[in-house]
Amino acid sequence: MSDPLWFLGTLVLPKVWGEQTDGRFALWEAVFPHGSAPPVHTHPQDETNYVLEGRVTFWLDGETRVCEPGDAAVALGGTPHAFRVDSDTARMLLVSTPAGIDDFIRDLAEPAAWPWLPPPPDGPRVSQERLEAVFRKHEIEILGPPLS
Repeated sequence: MSDPLWFLGTLVLPKVWGEQTDGRFALWEAVFPHGSAPPVHTHPQDETNYVLEGRVTFWLDGETRVCEPGDAAVALGGTPHAFRVDSDTARMLLVSTPAGIDDFIRDLAEPAAWPWLPPPPDGPRVSQERLEAVFRKHEIEILGPPLS
């Protein structure tokens, strides 16, 4: 397992990266703060989100679903999707099939100074230019704003 990472305001705890599976899949745990919400997006890989703790609203290709511990949401590759953390925090297991989302995470993440939330508010921020370049590199298309 790799060291913890801070990724765009969240904590990522790597379990299995793609190079360990010949690119077949990647698995990581993530801890998200309240209100954490990526924009509506797509990527080539299937993404499975399994909620361990908290309450998360998922939006998958026009359908909204609230998930709590024990629930899973799957976005097949190319499917528009997003989520929003409704509880104080949420903890999820995420799987990329095949691997690839893990490379995206590493391209934007930084080593976590401690293995919990939150990252320091005065910590480095990712520039818009870097975000756009990494999104293009990993074929991630932003289709709309985060869930409100």
